Amino acid sequence: MGKIAVSVNGRLQKTSGNSIHFPKPGFSRHNGGVFGIKTMRAILLNDFGQPDVMAWGECPVPEPKDDEVLIRVQAAGINRADTMQRQGKYPPPEGASAILGMEVAGEITALGTSVQRWKIGDRVMALLAGGGYAEYATAPEGQCLPVPENLTMIEAAALPEALATVWANLFEAGGLKTGETALIHGGSSGIGSFAIQMGKLHGAKIFATAGTAEKCEVCRKLGADLVINHREQDFVAEILRATKGRGVDVVLDMVGGDYVPRNLEALAPRGRHVSIATQKGRSVSIDLRLVMQKQLVITGSTLRARPPQEKARLLRAIEAQALPWVASGRLNPLIYNDYKINNVVEAHKVMESGAHFGKLVFEVAS
Repeated sequence: MGKIAVSVNGRLQKTSGNSIHFPKPGFSRHNGGVFGIKTMRAILLNDFGQPDVMAWGECPVPEPKDDEVLIRVQAAGINRADTMQRQGKYPPPEGASAILGMEVAGEITALGTSVQRWKIGDRVMALLAGGGYAEYATAPEGQCLPVPENLTMIEAAALPEALATVWANLFEAGGLKTGETALIHGGSSGIGSFAIQMGKLHGAKIFATAGTAEKCEVCRKLGADLVINHREQDFVAEILRATKGRGVDVVLDMVGGDYVPRNLEALAPRGRHVSIATQKGRSVSIDLRLVMQKQLVITGSTLRARPPQEKARLLRAIEAQALPWVASGRLNPLIYNDYKINNVVEAHKVMESGAHFGKLVFEVAS
């Protein structure tokens, strides 16, 4: 392991070779000789299964690699992928922490030797491959963003995963342009709430679906031009009616299953279909003749397994183009509830119920 910087009375200290220093009580050499607090509390899995397999326990603090920072986590976002990992259906990428949690906000407390941009004490929000449900987490320096001054840590923790997912899929894969139209399924969800706002800020016309009157109203308040209650209305018919038979340019789909062929019907010629989840199933049957006749593009992506270099590139684009919307108060996280992290079982039950809208967030440390 290379050199690492640690906080000593607020000042940056470098270590090298085999010399060992103890910056403050609680810091020590561990796991082969890197600085860090010996142990931390984290949400640990006793097994795979229902929410009650999770428990608040102790484990070693992770060691930052040369290109990583160590973050004292103050808040962590909760995502549906966390519930799938808890069930044993979505394992972390090779080499990633087995602890749940893919986005955090907090303060940098240690730096790997090759870290250039950040310094100890910086407030950051970070996109992780795992490890967020804990008092400390590591992240490659390129997967961190500065926390805008107008945000609390609770608000900041709701941003990384949603911002990255929407930017990568609605704008990059979907190629949504100013003046175009997009259909956002699950418009009141964490991803959907950002997609509506970001699409409107980009100058597009945004249609959204939701499953209750309350969630439909949430979508309207977020700025959606047309909101369709998918339990009461045929979204294909409503889209074609609203676009005078043309259809939309982009569909951002997190449903999958039998929604996919219907989405293709709702697409305009040369439209783009982007899949980001498969809640209703990953096997679909589509009419390829329709795809060819309308010259459609069908694509999709996941975020978690992308290499750090790709995530870093994505976050730099977000920092340049979307973070100013956040800093100016034009793009805001919609937070349904924030929980103390030892209430993790309740939070996962709410996530799986589907009754919430917007994001769920843990407060880890004040």
